[in-house]
Amino acid sequence: MLDKILCIDDDPITLMLCKMVIKKTSFSNEIDTARNGEEALDYFKTIKQSNSEGKLKTLPQLIFLDLNMPVMGGWEFLDSFSTIEYSDYNHIKVIILSSTIDPADIEKSKKYSMVIDFLSKPISIEMLEYIKNKTNNTP
Repeated sequence: MLDKILCIDDDPITLMLCKMVIKKTSFSNEIDTARNGEEALDYFKTIKQSNSEGKLKTLPQLIFLDLNMPVMGGWEFLDSFSTIEYSDYNHIKVIILSSTIDPADIEKSKKYSMVIDFLSKPISIEMLEYIKNKTNNTP
């Protein structure tokens, strides 16, 4: 079981489903959410600020990321999250959860070292079992 995960998606129904399935399977103790990439980057800035003030916050061990979101989409989030500003978090694994499985997107995702998989929505119990096995075998 993971301590914490972050789900980044603009669809409240998808976020609710994620939380339900994750809780049902005891996949993670805690689930944080962000509605777009910009909100997610702010989330990490807040953690960094809290930790620098001695108020230690738990980092998510895994991020579920949607690609198509308003304000800042998944690709823009990954571009920013890959910069030196967020280098403290480059060990956090990302799984792209998308409603379309475009081979070009799958290929593009491989250029980001933190992306460990590209899966089709919606999240399911079987998917979480697959991820659990995959993350246990990922250094």
